[in-house]
Parts: sequence; C-alpha cells; structure tokens
Amino acid sequence: MKKTILVTALFVVFCLSNTFAQEDIKIQDKYSAHNKGKIFISWGGNRDSYTKSDVTFKGNDYNFTLYDISAHDKPKGWHADYINPSKMTIPQTNFRMGYFINDHYSIAIGWDHMKYVMTQNQTVDVTGSINLPTDQSGSYYNGVYTNTPVDLSQNGAKEGGFEKGTIQQGIPAFLMYEHTDGLNYVNTEFSRHDDISKWFALTNTDKVQINLTEGLGAGLIFPKTNATVLGKERHDDFHVSGFGTSLKAGLNVTFFKHFYIQGELKGGYINMPDIRTTVSADDTASQHFLFFQRIIAFGGIFKI
Repeated sequence: MKKTILVTALFVVFCLSNTFAQEDIKIQDKYSAHNKGKIFISWGGNRDSYTKSDVTFKGNDYNFTLYDISAHDKPKGWHADYINPSKMTIPQTNFRMGYFINDHYSIAIGWDHMKYVMTQNQTVDVTGSINLPTDQSGSYYNGVYTNTPVDLSQNGAKEGGFEKGTIQQGIPAFLMYEHTDGLNYVNTEFSRHDDISKWFALTNTDKVQINLTEGLGAGLIFPKTNATVLGKERHDDFHVSGFGTSLKAGLNVTFFKHFYIQGELKGGYINMPDIRTTVSADDTASQHFLFFQRIIAFGGIFKI
C-alpha cells in the first residue's frame, strides 16, 4: 500500500513538473520575452525647439555679446530625402545603434542631426566693442555697445536691407548665424525598456509588442556652423565645439519580433564654448541653451 501511494505521488509530481516545464518552454519560446544579447538600429526624423540664449563673438578686433537671441529649426517635412542614400543626411535626422546588456537595459551610440537657425526678424541688445581696420567693410559697425538694440531683421545693417550676408553699398550684414549642417549631437545613451503590452491586452507579443523606454545620454557637439559676422568670410566646416547631455522618454511598438516604430521626447542641454565662425582661428563664438526634440524613428531588432 505504501509503495502504491509513493509511486502515485511520484507520478503526480512528475506530471506537474512536466506540465510546468512545458509551460515554461512555451514562455521561453516567445522571441520577444527576452532582450538580452539583441542589437537594434534605427533611423528617423525630428523637430526641434530651443530656449533663448546669449551668444558671444570674439576676435582680434572685436568682442561683443548678443543677449536672448531666438532660434528655430529648419524642418523638411515628409520628404523622400529621408530614404534617399545620397541625401538622407540633409534633413533633420536621428540615427541610433545599440545592444541590450540584459532584458531591461541597453547601451547605444547615436547621432542627432538637428538644425539651429537664428531668427533673423528680431531686435536684440548688444554689449561689447568692435574696432575693425577701416579697410574692412565691417568697420561700419565700429564702436562701443552697451545694451544697444540691434535690428537683425535688416541683416544687421544700419540702413536698408539685403539678403544672406551679402554687401550692398559697402555695408555688410551685422550677423547671420546658424548651425544647419547641422547642430550634430554625437552621443551615447543608457536606457531602460519595459514591456507594457498587457496594458493593451496584447497576449502574443511576437506579433505586436508595446514597450516603454526612458534613458539618459551625453556626448559631443560637432556642428558645421554657417555664420556671417561683420562681413567676414565664414568658416563653413565641421568642428567639435562643445558637449551635450540629454534625457528622453519614448513609446516603442514592435511588429513580428524584428521591426519597430518609436516615438520619443528628448530634452537636453548644449554648451558650445568653441564655435568656429570665420576662416581665422582667432574668431570664435560661444553659447549654451536647452533643446527639446520630438522624434519618430523606424528600426529593427535582432539577436546576435
């Protein structure tokens, strides 16, 4: 009798353990159940907003600051350039490639290609001094400025208006200033990912999975600054100008295990103490400001 009870108990335990094991295998069979060891790559576009900032320009013959300048981005909208290999770096874009170190955390490298354009239609206060040689057209602006209003809507000229920093009647633009090729934030991000599919009653996450992601990042600012300062010839080349930090939150929807669309909100701080403005290495600018990005990206996720 005891042997019968023992054999029956062992059989029940075996059946239960086998059932749980099979259930565990079913769970493990879901590709989307675990992220560790997966890589991901994405490409998308952004819209940007910036806080007002002070910009200081320095050279051998001038040193002045413009206060509270406004700036905006330069969107291209839904455009074929985003997927045209020869032009896809022209719009405001975001590239990211990363690796899951465990099921919930990833580390990634990326490039946020933003565009920053000083709003031309504004008047700002200027403090500092300009003392250019008289044979330079910019000497028109020689003098001492103490919170002096300067109307940039006329390209900085004291009389008349003209386009894109060209000279008319010997008077150059006071300032045109933008990082449009662009305000490049090359960064590393550390992020957390959480599957929230159950909030939407999704049971087969290998078909559709919804994830919440948050992260922080830091990196270098590598802009190509287009600036016309007092009629001087612009630098117009890439230059490491400073650093940036950022925080983000996003929603990721993954389809059929490998393909996803992700929306993100990202905010951060940019500090550029060494901006090249003209062909002379002695001419520089500096500024710092906050930025806010709205991002839509498309990507893929695969096991290695």
